[in-house]
Amino acid sequence: MEINKDLIAASSTPLVLAILAEGDSYGYAILKRVRELSEGHLAWTDGMLYPVLHRLERLGYIEARWETADSGRRRKYYRLTSRGRTQLAEERRQWQVVDAALRGIWAGAFPRGSGRVTSTGSLNDARRADH
Repeated sequence: MEINKDLIAASSTPLVLAILAEGDSYGYAILKRVRELSEGHLAWTDGMLYPVLHRLERLGYIEARWETADSGRRRKYYRLTSRGRTQLAEERRQWQVVDAALRGIWAGAFPRGSGRVTSTGSLNDARRADH
């Protein structure tokens, strides 16, 4: 299955932030973790990941540092900042609303005008958690 580029782009920030919430990491390891989490469906490239990392660094969500591995190779490690943790929580709330809406409509549990999703709780509850 090929994932739409717009969906890949939209999911890149929450995925990177969530991976870094697990612990500090470097580019190749992040690419590998994305592939693992998606069971191979998201095969990001360096050309896609590094602009995301640079943008997140500019926004203050992550910080970078250089380290030398035992092999002597230098790697740039990324770490989630407190501002990044706050953004990750916001991204999570937003994706929960999207997920609830999609699950509801696909399960047929989202009758027109009801504004609720039965399997994951109220869509309005998800909206309230946003504020």
